Amino acid sequence: MQKFAALLAVLVGLGACTAAQAQAAVSSDTNHIVIYRENVVSRTTRAVSYKHRSGSTKIDFSGTDLMAAAQGEARVESKRGALQIKAEFSGLEKPTTFGNEYLTYVLWAISPEGRAMNIGEVLVGENHRSKLDVTTDLQAFAMIVTAEPYYAVRRPSNVVVLENVIRPDTVGASEVVDAKFELIDRGGYIPTGYNFDPVVLSARLPLEFYEARNAVRIARSAGAETYATTSYENAVAQLKVVDDLAAMRHVEAKELIAKSREVVQTADDAREIAVKREDADRLDAERNTAAGQVADANAKSDADMRARRHAEEERAEADRRRADADHAAAAAQLQTQAAQADADRNRAAAANSDQQLQLAVQDREELRAKLLQQFNAILSTRDTARGLVVNLSDVLFDTGKYTLRPAAREKLSKISGIILVYPDLRLAIEGNTDSVGGDTMNQTLSEQRAKAVLDYLALQNIPTTSMTSQGFGKTQPVASNDTAEGRQQNRRVEMIVSGDVIGTAVGPVSQNLPPGMRP
Repeated sequence: MQKFAALLAVLVGLGACTAAQAQAAVSSDTNHIVIYRENVVSRTTRAVSYKHRSGSTKIDFSGTDLMAAAQGEARVESKRGALQIKAEFSGLEKPTTFGNEYLTYVLWAISPEGRAMNIGEVLVGENHRSKLDVTTDLQAFAMIVTAEPYYAVRRPSNVVVLENVIRPDTVGASEVVDAKFELIDRGGYIPTGYNFDPVVLSARLPLEFYEARNAVRIARSAGAETYATTSYENAVAQLKVVDDLAAMRHVEAKELIAKSREVVQTADDAREIAVKREDADRLDAERNTAAGQVADANAKSDADMRARRHAEEERAEADRRRADADHAAAAAQLQTQAAQADADRNRAAAANSDQQLQLAVQDREELRAKLLQQFNAILSTRDTARGLVVNLSDVLFDTGKYTLRPAAREKLSKISGIILVYPDLRLAIEGNTDSVGGDTMNQTLSEQRAKAVLDYLALQNIPTTSMTSQGFGKTQPVASNDTAEGRQQNRRVEMIVSGDVIGTAVGPVSQNLPPGMRP
């Protein structure tokens, strides 16, 4: 067997999301049922295999788009049975920047199979700096830093502020593998409709005190009060002890921190139990529903059988009454057989028609999934009711202009190569901007960028009769314009790919209509 992988080369940045689990949780603040959603997002990052190393090596950390000024360095040293990691970070802002539920940072080790291990809390000290000395029994792993509501979380959030970066002098094997892992989406710790008040930090109390309160609130929002009553009540009782300690004038910080960490652990256990029990209850309900459907089907089958038996008895009685008229009985039998044959043929024809319809639907769904995968390999694409939406961010245009950059032309050439294979596809090209600047300027720029994409695709032999372009200016934001990240998302050109061949109704092509009247 060859040496296990070391430099794990992967795609940098968020992958597509995927899976979402919805569970019910009770909020006593609002006395109504709310929905707890745990959106899971996939991500990949680079990692190193330290399996066959002795001594130590260094690795850097770089801030993500969420915190570009953050950076760090770590020394990884092989020890007997474990790896020691001494890390130092700088440029870390307050985690509450990302939401009221975020109070701290956590350092994670990610295995090549995607298993995330919480290896230590990153506490921000003076001058936005932090040091950490931890160990892990993993031998090959990547490292990231995420914002979290408390230190004892079991899965990283997608608020990734730092990722490890391979240095030129980082030592490792040369084989390349992928390390893909799952993150909890932003807002995943707070259920829809739950009122999560802002946390006001006091310099008199340690951060662990607020993490404890956060953990209990999140456990409650996840339904722990109903689905993990004993554990949740233990956490509440422990929190009462912590509150009493915090109210004292003279309390030893170590005792308060220790009690607070006990609350965090108990509350997180209650949250985990509640999520699992909610899943189990949901599965039981689904099984009971399925069992009821089977019972109904069996009852209907029995009724049909009795009806058939009754009909057979009536036919037998009729045959006995007609025993003296053999010729008439024979004629009646032939007539019955002919009717049965007609019914069989009709059923066969109906079954064949249904099968053809199902095959047509399956073909459209398979083509739609195939196109989504192909487009996603080139540009970020999502599946919507309107069709497949291919997103071109504004970094593919010259700043403030509508000129396509070489990278954009290259990606559009690949997109057109796919579209040309399916002449029945239709493209609606829509330009959007952020709110910076005047309305007229934004409207004109959005129209020009959409038209630039249409013109380039026409040069790639895509018929103009199958395309439209339209600019919406700043009127259709997909994120808040109050942040740089939101404005970046709003500056985009989207291509909506539709057509009957992928199960999306094709509307009229009105390229020459004014912007306000285009479909």
